[in-house]
Amino acid sequence: MTDLRVSRRGALLGLAGAAGASAFAGAPIAARAEAPLAGVSRPTFYRFKLGGFEVTTLLDGAVQLPGPHPIFGQDQDAGAVADLAEANFLPADQMEIGFTVTIVNTGNEVILFDTGNGPGDRRPAAGQLYARLADAGLSPEQIDVVVLTHFHPDHIGGLMEDGAPAFPNARYVTNAVEYDFWSAEDKLSGGTERVARLTQSNVAPLAEKMSFIKPGEDVVSGVTAVDGSGHTPGHTVYNVESEGRRLMVTADVANHYVVSLQKPEWHVRFDMDKEAAGQARKQVFGMIAADRIPFVGYHMPFPAVGYVEPLGDGFRFVPASYQLNL
Repeated sequence: MTDLRVSRRGALLGLAGAAGASAFAGAPIAARAEAPLAGVSRPTFYRFKLGGFEVTTLLDGAVQLPGPHPIFGQDQDAGAVADLAEANFLPADQMEIGFTVTIVNTGNEVILFDTGNGPGDRRPAAGQLYARLADAGLSPEQIDVVVLTHFHPDHIGGLMEDGAPAFPNARYVTNAVEYDFWSAEDKLSGGTERVARLTQSNVAPLAEKMSFIKPGEDVVSGVTAVDGSGHTPGHTVYNVESEGRRLMVTADVANHYVVSLQKPEWHVRFDMDKEAAGQARKQVFGMIAADRIPFVGYHMPFPAVGYVEPLGDGFRFVPASYQLNL
């Protein structure tokens, strides 16, 4: 004899299925409209507390270009650089270089480290500091101090806007060795010409409001210059400290988060003194690794904040996650 008992859940499912089949059979189905693609997006600023200070990183932009070799690992076989890239889940023939500007608000003064590419190299992918300041709720008039880590175009390009100082209320701080090197008349030709001429147009007009700093000296209390020379003659990085919390602003000591950190001795096209630059990478990031402190690197992947741990003769980049939110 057939069991005619049916569970309540089974009966309901059966009715729902029958109703659905009837609906599909008896009514046309409206086609769904295609969802338009919105385009690639990425954050433009990141802010966190450092003791009593507030630190903001701003994305001035990013460019894609062939690489890493021969820009990075210039003295190495292309295959060795490709192998290193692929071992770190990166393509061997293309890379991205970002430009990240740092702001430290001490509560008394707002300090801007470097000024991005500026109008001379303004394009959809870079030279966006003015817009990024607005994104972060800041204006150029609020900048009290501009610190120039060195004079390469992607760091001093934003000093002028429409022929006038971009930060009208600011004073300026840089290393005297850097200023003297790029402002010398004999640098106005040859391989130094481009930077020297940009120094004349963007930096020299601000000399009356400029202070010159040496390693070990303070920009303000809690912001101390540290030698990072090699990339340029007066390249300077900064130790930022408040209420026992530390951060290093490393500028261009390392320009690639894999190649320059894992192989600090490999030559980089942008470094003027390649041996000294390699030593600077080992010294600066050796200190960061030993002290287990975060750093902001100008060309690190945005938001450009992370840590390093020893890896062989170099270091491994560890992006910050929630550490700085606590």
